[in-house]
Amino acid sequence: MRSVRQCSRTACPHAAVATLTYVYADSTAVLGPLAQLAEPHSYDLCVEHADRLTAPRGWEVVRLLPDLQSVAPSHDDLVALADAVREAGRRRTPEPAPALATAPPPLPDTARRRGHLRVVPGATPGEQP
Repeated sequence: MRSVRQCSRTACPHAAVATLTYVYADSTAVLGPLAQLAEPHSYDLCVEHADRLTAPRGWEVVRLLPDLQSVAPSHDDLVALADAVREAGRRRTPEPAPALATAPPPLPDTARRRGHLRVVPGATPGEQP
């Protein structure tokens, strides 16, 4: 399933369809298909901002996409989303713990820890040790 990345332009709520990168050595701005991963030195643009892209004076814009179209969820995306929701909704029963060959003997009541405070047996109030 495709991840929907937002346009890098401030306050633009649209999904990105193209990636803009700069080649400073050649004074070139390259607008190509949306990259698989978001890179820190590239910009994801929506259809509107990719169409209106201009480069600084003296720079060249290279467009690797002939026409841009906004991205809509495909049938495969919707089926994958439905499968993920179904899988998350299933109740999972915990697997039974494997039986131990020899179980340790149960602890006496006095040795079991029930909290951070315990009563120490053998001392009665008012009695001196």
